[in-house]
Amino acid sequence: MADEKAILETRNLVKEFKGFVAVDDVSLRVRRGDIHALIGPNGAGKTTVFNLLTKFLIPTSGSILFNGEDITVEKSAQVARRGIVRSFQISATFPHLTVMENVRIALQRPLGTSFHFWKSERSLDVLNDRAMQLLDTVGLTEFADVQTVEMPYGRKRALEIATTLATEPQLMLLDEPTQGMGHEDVERVTQLIKKVSANRTVLMVEHNMNVVASIADTISVLQRGQIIAEGPYEAVSKNPQVLEAYMGNAEQELQGAHGH
Repeated sequence: MADEKAILETRNLVKEFKGFVAVDDVSLRVRRGDIHALIGPNGAGKTTVFNLLTKFLIPTSGSILFNGEDITVEKSAQVARRGIVRSFQISATFPHLTVMENVRIALQRPLGTSFHFWKSERSLDVLNDRAMQLLDTVGLTEFADVQTVEMPYGRKRALEIATTLATEPQLMLLDEPTQGMGHEDVERVTQLIKKVSANRTVLMVEHNMNVVASIADTISVLQRGQIIAEGPYEAVSKNPQVLEAYMGNAEQELQGAHGH
């Protein structure tokens, strides 16, 4: 029986590469409306799990259910149409177009006019209002006419969230959304993720414990392809197996994040 509260479930998911088990019997339940974080040391299998969910890889065994339906053998385009959208990789922006143009292109997908570049540009004007709404959501209204290549790094990430939102995802997969950012940008993007998760579900891979501590409802910890702990931050951060998995160096980080 599928769990009605779960938007996404994996059951005994396994992925082997030539004898190396990257994902080892992972059963994950992502509750509808949650921000769910996938954490773990480097090489734990987090990216492989994401690649299985977005069908860049096919599992060796196990199953994936979305809204109670088995999507294990579906292709990436099919799961995207179902509303599973991965940001920061699929929604790479066009650097020499403006911020507004990037969002308009993302909005064209549902209209089915993605490749009608010969159409009058005026036919895209219907998208302008929606594009501006999305830019307002992510705090980029003032950057609408700026060439994307000239944007600061953290703002580019906000734009990538806007282009992902344009596809109206039910489940957003965010792959290390704050990686490489300074403190101010980390805080801005963290609050943005919290804001856009209001009526959708977010599954994120994230290294920054402060980010995870402040916005994740549920955390799953992977080590060597297996889930070793799951639950809210308070419980997971005190789990001896989790602290050991981070080999002591994250112990202070995990504890230090409590105050934030």
